[in-house]
Amino acid sequence: MDQGAEALAEIRAHERECTIRYEYIEKRLDEGSAKFKTLEMLLWGVYPFIAATIIGAAKFL
Repeated sequence: MDQGAEALAEIRAHERECTIRYEYIEKRLDEGSAKFKTLEMLLWGVYPFIAATIIGAAKFL
């Protein structure tokens, strides 16, 4: 096998590995995005309780 064909085979192998790696990265980013949305919804659910606590405490002070 000449050097050109060997280099081409190595490049193709590298491209296959990078494709797998980038698919895994994309999957992890999607999972992280879903977790972030869940945390955001939890925070929005807590805000009314915080406001009620502040308003309730202000009435007693």
